[in-house]
Amino acid sequence: MLIVIAGPTGVGKTHLSIELAKKFNGEIISADSVQVYKGLNIGSAKIKKEEMQGIKHHMIDVIEPNTDFDVVGFRDMARSSIDEVLKSGKTPILVGGTGFYIQAVVRNVEFSLLAVDNKYRKELYEISLKENGNFILHQMLEKIDPISAEIIDKNNIKRLIRALEFYKTTGIKISEHNNEQKEKGDFYNHRLFVLTDNRESLYNRINKRVDKMIDEGLVDEVNDLYKGYPDARILRNSIGYKEIIEYLDGNIGLSSAIDTIKKNSRHFAKRQLTWFKSQKNAEFVNISEFNYDCLKILEYFEVKEF
Repeated sequence: MLIVIAGPTGVGKTHLSIELAKKFNGEIISADSVQVYKGLNIGSAKIKKEEMQGIKHHMIDVIEPNTDFDVVGFRDMARSSIDEVLKSGKTPILVGGTGFYIQAVVRNVEFSLLAVDNKYRKELYEISLKENGNFILHQMLEKIDPISAEIIDKNNIKRLIRALEFYKTTGIKISEHNNEQKEKGDFYNHRLFVLTDNRESLYNRINKRVDKMIDEGLVDEVNDLYKGYPDARILRNSIGYKEIIEYLDGNIGLSSAIDTIKKNSRHFAKRQLTWFKSQKNAEFVNISEFNYDCLKILEYFEVKEF
């Protein structure tokens, strides 16, 4: 049995997953599209070694920032880690907020490896680098696939480009393709739990977490990464990094960058919840109903049959 702990950014997945791993003799497989990269620590809220409490974590710090990484690569590596945990007799716990990655791991989702046009992808990426480039790409997607345009944030360059590329190479809207994949069977016997919270509490926690990131040295982290990997797409596409790069480039002030990180993080959390609500087998756990008491939440999981 694979346990999946999902939910929006800042809801408390990391802490709960540690306690679950201790309770169920488990190991954790991260399902975070940013934490797989080495060096992207503060901005991704990556768990520190001392916070792991001896629980083995997989899929963290596995690739360099200048390496392009897609959902297929993540799926294959994550499944290898899950199988390793299962063979050891322990319980694999998949934890993260990247719903598309989670779906790719736990379900029999097919990815069209032929839907690739490197030349067109490069053209789109060059558009994204221009002023208002992300807005232009979003407008292009709205014309051919309004459903995807509504779901994909205009700042998520990687997903915008992928949706446009998929349509150009297949003639099929990626929203239609994704809906078909939802009907596929499961690859793993699993339980998907989605942690939620009331909006005000979640947003306040997100804002405080951003302030903590700044205090811990986010600006210095981004500055060092930007100098070492100036062309790394992950830096320009990830919340917390792209805004600080705008500050480092002199385009905005630091206070404006911080406010934008908070705003983008809140919007991202909203989109994450929308995505998980579309999953038929998701079991929602509102942490406010447990008075934010981790022990009470653990008691809830103890009565579940895994």
